[in-house]
Amino acid sequence: MSITNWFAALFVFTLASFAGLEVINKVPPTLHTPLMSGANAISGIVLLGALTLLGGEGPPLLKGLAFTAAILATVNVVGGFWVTDRMLAMFKARETK
Repeated sequence: MSITNWFAALFVFTLASFAGLEVINKVPPTLHTPLMSGANAISGIVLLGALTLLGGEGPPLLKGLAFTAAILATVNVVGGFWVTDRMLAMFKARETK
């Protein structure tokens, strides 16, 4: 990747990060649970793609990036389901003694 392409990719990544931050900050609290479910689904797709890349042929850089993506997506999926479960548990009726 040439230095020009690298700077362009970094510029797009920076703009996407700021745009994502603005969008997330504007989401009302009532939509946080559905938003987390969507993020879990996207992370699941990333995990499947990373595992597919790890199972095939490729240069060491590709394998390293796929391994990193698999680890980060797994953490995101597990953490997302854990937080979603805790949020949904707040809506269950508590047992009285």
